[in-house]
Amino acid sequence: MIRMTLRAALAALALSATAAPAFAQAPAVPPIQYRTRTLPNGLRVYAIRDTTSSNVSVQVWYDVGSKDDPRGRSGFAHLFEHMMFKASRNLVSEQFDRLTEDVGGFNNASTNDDYTNYYEVVPANHLQRLLWAEAERMGSLVVEPGFFASERDVVKEELRSRVLAAPYGKLFYLYLPQISYSVHPYARPGIGSIEDLDAATIDDVRAFHATYYRPDNAVLVVAGNFDPAQFDRWVDRYFGPIARPAAVIPRVTAVEPAQTQARHYTVYEANTPLPAVLIAFPAPPARDADAAAMEVLDGILSTGESSRLHQSLVYRDRIAAQASSFVDIKQDRGSLAVYAILAGGQGAEAGETALRREVARFRDAPVGAAELAEAKNELLTSALRGRETAQGRASAIAEAVIVDGDARAADRRLARIAAVTPADIRRVARRWLRDEASSAIRYLPEEARNGATGDRIATAATVAAAPLATPAHVRLVEPAPANLRVAPPPPGPEIVPPVPIPNVQRLANGLSVITVQNRALPIVTASLVVAGGSAADPQGRAGAAELAAAVMTEGTATRSAEEIDRAVEALGSSLSGDSGWDGSQLGLTVRTGELDAALAIIADVARNATLADAEIERQRSNAIDAYAVAMRDPGEVAGLAAMRALYGNGAYGHPADGTAASLRAITRADIALAYRSQWRPDNATLILSGDVDPARARALAERHFGSWPAHAAPAAPAAASPPASRDQIIVIDMPGSGQAAVAVARNALARSDPRFYRAIVANAVLGGGYSARLNQEIRIRRGLSYGAGSGVEARRAAGPFAAQVQTRNDAAAEVLGLVLAEMRRLGAEPIPVAELTARRASLTGDFGRNTETTAGTAGLIGGLVMRGLGPDEIARYLPGVLAVTPGEAQAAAAELLAPDGAVVVIVGEASQFLERLRRDHANVTVIPIASLDLDAAGLR
Repeated sequence: MIRMTLRAALAALALSATAAPAFAQAPAVPPIQYRTRTLPNGLRVYAIRDTTSSNVSVQVWYDVGSKDDPRGRSGFAHLFEHMMFKASRNLVSEQFDRLTEDVGGFNNASTNDDYTNYYEVVPANHLQRLLWAEAERMGSLVVEPGFFASERDVVKEELRSRVLAAPYGKLFYLYLPQISYSVHPYARPGIGSIEDLDAATIDDVRAFHATYYRPDNAVLVVAGNFDPAQFDRWVDRYFGPIARPAAVIPRVTAVEPAQTQARHYTVYEANTPLPAVLIAFPAPPARDADAAAMEVLDGILSTGESSRLHQSLVYRDRIAAQASSFVDIKQDRGSLAVYAILAGGQGAEAGETALRREVARFRDAPVGAAELAEAKNELLTSALRGRETAQGRASAIAEAVIVDGDARAADRRLARIAAVTPADIRRVARRWLRDEASSAIRYLPEEARNGATGDRIATAATVAAAPLATPAHVRLVEPAPANLRVAPPPPGPEIVPPVPIPNVQRLANGLSVITVQNRALPIVTASLVVAGGSAADPQGRAGAAELAAAVMTEGTATRSAEEIDRAVEALGSSLSGDSGWDGSQLGLTVRTGELDAALAIIADVARNATLADAEIERQRSNAIDAYAVAMRDPGEVAGLAAMRALYGNGAYGHPADGTAASLRAITRADIALAYRSQWRPDNATLILSGDVDPARARALAERHFGSWPAHAAPAAPAAASPPASRDQIIVIDMPGSGQAAVAVARNALARSDPRFYRAIVANAVLGGGYSARLNQEIRIRRGLSYGAGSGVEARRAAGPFAAQVQTRNDAAAEVLGLVLAEMRRLGAEPIPVAELTARRASLTGDFGRNTETTAGTAGLIGGLVMRGLGPDEIARYLPGVLAVTPGEAQAAAAELLAPDGAVVVIVGEASQFLERLRRDHANVTVIPIASLDLDAAGLR
């Protein structure tokens, strides 16, 4: 159920030795302080108190995952995860969302090979209610045919979205586990298959719950602001009465044998814009002494732009558009995958050779001290950032208990990472990363087949999987009659979250310095923001600002691109340079002691970028390859086409990342213009959020930016005005698409518009979350999508409102009708007070969680600055949202979110929905995907 795109999943990826930071024996990350006890029924309980927070995170992790899927039921644990959000004896369907989203919190869950976890973050005064609710669904889940059928349909749409519609979905979700194991049930894809999902029965669901969802197979972790004694009493009251079954919990006992001969596969797949190569190696289990060294090795291999894979395959040899790795440490033997999405014109053989060469280097020669220290620093800083929130600390403890068997492993893992030596890395590589133990896939476009057969990849018949036995204690739970239903406990006294207080200073050269002090942890986020951005791209030069932001980090007058990467990553961070519609930014997060060095690098890049021709060509090539991938994803295409159709040649119409044609047309002069016009002190704001006070912030700003001379800004090209909105429906025919994407967009308002808060509250009712109307109607009631939502993107000038859904192709016309109907209804009917109150709470809760982290706070303030507002606007957000009345939200919906004047774009296999679409709508235009031109206002 966890909402994550493939791109997100993929993203989960010149100093001397004396200059590199060293790790002393003192802990780099403060340990997590917790209390623990075990109830008589076997439930393990961990409490992590934090009185500085206004929230609590409640997490229940079950020691059951995809490896426990019954025979012939791949994807079953994941399907069951969805069922836990329906009803219990005293919880009606979807009430769990009412208890979380409607009070300003959130809930979600995920299924891993080893576990299934359920987690919520809510205001701290709702802790008792969530403990009651989690105990309800552990002890008295209601499983009935309607819920089962609906959620199975939703899971099928998730599979179509992640696996069939997204480029490379099969490679990562299906083929990787299938080639990595021949005996262990880790071989079966956790997402399952349509056939296995269809084979599942409601009796299977009931038996699965009775077998695994029991107190002695669960871990409860709560982190945040609570009274420990009261917490213990609540846990005893709600979880204590749940019986511990007498039956033994089935456990996977299969042992994956050592692989002694390399395996090679070649497959040809549709929806593959660029060839890819992936090689899987075995990795040590979590409890193995080699696990920490393998994590560090993976960091050296692929974390950051100074990593070995990026430097050799992407930067130096330009074999790959993207090259990375990820290590999956599990209860049993895990895996390390290295992969490359090849650059245009490159072959799979060269990609595989390059990947194997980089792996072999670990076996053949010891790593350098600076490289080792850099990887450790990155891992430890990442852990520090993860522990900023109650949710992060709770997750760290729960995962350690389930995967490693010991909560102390969360801190022990970091100590072991800090102790890894070059000899450890070499030993681990020689033990685990042998060529004969590898399995490789060459993943090629269908059009490259040329009569070749290719290999069929499937779960091996030798994989050990047991049938699901029906335990004796299966109990059919019925919903309680309304008059006998137990209500959730009332919330406690509210704990008001603190609102960040920005301190604003200005240097003589015009640079603004904004400081938001937060001493909770020894980290600081630094962000240098400038106004401008992609809205200023010249006509025919879409992507110029984004390309400039990428190139400027690739070399200065005194540092090469590689030296910048190594200097930043030695601090345990990565320098992000990117452009938004209304501005660009350079940012990173470091430990407090590294802030001076970090600002020196940011200042050098902002002031002295050389914009070398070779770097421009390298970044241009990468951007063109990324565009090729995006154009095979129906959701990406729908969003881009909707904006071009809506804004035409206006400032917000073109793709911000550019198109293949516009990227080729951009000259060095275009990039230099974007750089010089935006990156100057009188147009810049330095934001420091975290463990730093205003006095030190000003001193550091003067040191690194005080001598930055202001200069006259070059004249920026005038942006064309957007055309008048008009109703139109555009179908982009993408034969063979795994899903159809439906986008509805219209012009809305600027961030400075006084109607802003009314508009975002109205949108929160319509499509701003799991409990909003679009998702309720399309996913929950009808099972037509994995998720449906909408958003108002208020920019410096009037920006868009857009609703977007992906569904199976034959349902596209139906889904469009549902979206348009909900948009009309919102502006036509009064909004119930209770519904509006709940949706306002969802906005204020999101805001509060953003301000819990240094990066979140810096991002909020940076967004305001880019859109022409002062940092003091951050203090007006909560009052602005809470002041919106039902009548004001309805009026805003009628004025700004209604379908009148909207553009509709549907991308998918048109033959499956075009007839019904034309029956319902008169103004339908069809554009074959091969004819689509995103550089043209008319799309062709």
